[in-house]
Amino acid sequence: MEITGKVVILGPMGVGKTSIPLRYIQKFFFGNIQPTVGSSLLLCKLVIDDITVNLQIWDTAGQERFRSLVPMFYRNANAALFVFDITSMESFQSMQGWVNELKHNLQNSVVTCVIGNKLDLSKNREVPTDVARQYAKSINARYYECSAKRDQGIGAVFDYVARGVVEQLANTSDHESGNTTNVAYSNNSNTIRNDTERTINTKSRC
Repeated sequence: MEITGKVVILGPMGVGKTSIPLRYIQKFFFGNIQPTVGSSLLLCKLVIDDITVNLQIWDTAGQERFRSLVPMFYRNANAALFVFDITSMESFQSMQGWVNELKHNLQNSVVTCVIGNKLDLSKNREVPTDVARQYAKSINARYYECSAKRDQGIGAVFDYVARGVVEQLANTSDHESGNTTNVAYSNNSNTIRNDTERTINTKSRC
């Protein structure tokens, strides 16, 4: 069985929205990435419980001037990742505005994660882990902390997202695969990452 899920990454500028998927998919980190203009698309493939999960990961611009364009990218999303910088309380508060906007404009239920990035700079932390975790719980989201620079904690994010998409889409009869086979969901199953991917608009990243 093969399914496709749309993942949108939201949050303010400069928190690592581009660095996180690039580290996971393309296995590299650039310290100085230009801000995303509009959006960029990354594709990755995982196998969970013999189910091929194709993730379409939309990285959106964090600048205020592009905010009006973002709704067209998160329409019909299956999962949303809200990213902030653990060394910036301002970014954490700004991220909450993106959460409220998505809730206001998206009617369907989505797999949701709140991600505190830049764990490698934890000595400069401004956002306590307990505060962020409690906020994530309040919006029914899973909380993760990670470091795109050190490739720390990122795999767990996409594993959770892929499993959530499986659970969400496996029994949907009108999904593009046309396969309505029931799928057992297990937290103990193996995940295999396929390194086949495609990047669109790679000159525009944040």
